[in-house]
Amino acid sequence: MSSKLYIMRNDVRERRSAQGLSQGDLGDALGVSRQTINAIETERYTPSLPLAMGLARFFGTSVEEVFHVDDNGRKA
Repeated sequence: MSSKLYIMRNDVRERRSAQGLSQGDLGDALGVSRQTINAIETERYTPSLPLAMGLARFFGTSVEEVFHVDDNGRKA
């Protein structure tokens, strides 16, 4: 089994902005802080599975549509 680290990317900022929401608005809707939303958007924090699922559900899509692996940024 290969042990590769993949970089996760996400579309949270684009989806949030498209709905006209602030980071605080989205955080309030999901029960997390504005700082948590900022850290997710800037890819300094990978959310827990329940939070990732909550984000996807909030945006009416799947986790895989919001969060995706950047194959170009793969690290060995």
